[in-house]
Formats: sequence, structure tokens, C-alpha cells
Amino acid sequence: QVQLVESGGGLVQAGGSLRLSCAASGRTFSSYAMGWFRQAPGKEREFVAAISRSNGITTYADSVKGRFTISRDNAKNTVSLRLNTLKPEDTAVYYCAARERIVNDVTRLRAYDYWGQGTQVTVSS
Repeated sequence: QVQLVESGGGLVQAGGSLRLSCAASGRTFSSYAMGWFRQAPGKEREFVAAISRSNGITTYADSVKGRFTISRDNAKNTVSLRLNTLKPEDTAVYYCAARERIVNDVTRLRAYDYWGQGTQVTVSS
């Protein structure tokens, strides 16, 4: 089992940047593939980005491709999400998630086994 705690959210103007971090504790961090999801008010939680266990393979939602960057540091048990060129539509609670299984579709919520509590990102226009 792994525990996940996100940090780094906040209020930023459109065009600005933020860096979200997710600290993991428990089982060996490198055992998990990691993902970031987000949920805006009144909307379903959606996939943002994912990164593989050790070889750095990344996947992004089309809406954030070229603006967001996911990375991980297995020595520090952290996964990060760099958010650049933020837009008001990026406003949401951002969640970190960990996945034990190897799956074909890394964008599915149900593929992930553990979730953090979320961190709020608000982008003003």
C-alpha cells in the first residue's frame, strides 16, 4: 500500500505556471506507475498525465499536451506535474494516483489503486 499527499496548488493568473508535487510513502515507490487527474466543479474526474515506473514513458491528455510536464524522482519518492501557460479551464482539484497493475489504457480512473486527497488549482482570467 502507498499513501499519497499532494501539494503546490494555488491561485494563479492565466498564462502563469505552477508546480504540483506528490509525496509517496509506504511500499517501494518505483513499484507504481503514477498519474495525475483533475476534477472541475460539476464535472467528472479526468485524466491529465501519467508516467511509467522507471523508464520515464509519459502520456498526456490532449488538452494539456505541450503545456504540462510530468516527472518522477524514485530516489525521493515524488512525482511532479509542471503546469505552464495555464488557462481558466485548467481550474480544478488535481489528484495524484498510483497504479500497481500493467494496463493498456493508463487514462482510466479505475486502473489506479491509490489516490491522494487533492490540491486546488485556480486560474483567474
